[in-house]
Amino acid sequence: MGNIFLVGMMGAGKTTLGKALARRLQREFVDTDRLLVDRTGVSVATIFEIEGEEGFRRRESAALVELSQRDGCVVATGGGAVLDSDNRRVMRESGTVVYLRARLESLWERTRQDTSRPLLRTANPRATLAELLEQRDPLYRDAAHIVVDTGSQSAATLVSRVVTALADHSPGKAA
Repeated sequence: MGNIFLVGMMGAGKTTLGKALARRLQREFVDTDRLLVDRTGVSVATIFEIEGEEGFRRRESAALVELSQRDGCVVATGGGAVLDSDNRRVMRESGTVVYLRARLESLWERTRQDTSRPLLRTANPRATLAELLEQRDPLYRDAAHIVVDTGSQSAATLVSRVVTALADHSPGKAA
């Protein structure tokens, strides 16, 4: 059955869509950021403060390796999970990677009031978000088996689009 890994920028809807997709497919849902918060007992921002981004990324990589050993999960990854080529490989080899691609304007609208995002704690968070999107988009595309554009559609509509894309991608499907 394999896992379904959702990748994309912060604010792309990985957690919201992931929960709805897991319900629809009757699979377990795991959010890697939430997993790390539950295990450490502190927020992602606090992990960044104490261990830096490098320490957080090590924890994130270990969680992805652990999740790759499971089967049938819908996994919402952190926005930077694709920065590590090993993470991209682990996800691709243990499941189907879906890139939830969103435009900068949508990402900004969804994240601009969120103070819990350590990478946006800058003098110009919109410019930082634009830089991150430019840097990460090629990595998301490299990791992805499927790219689904997100926008203003409802979560239910987006879930249906992802389910259709997954069915079209299925290895057993006749060409």
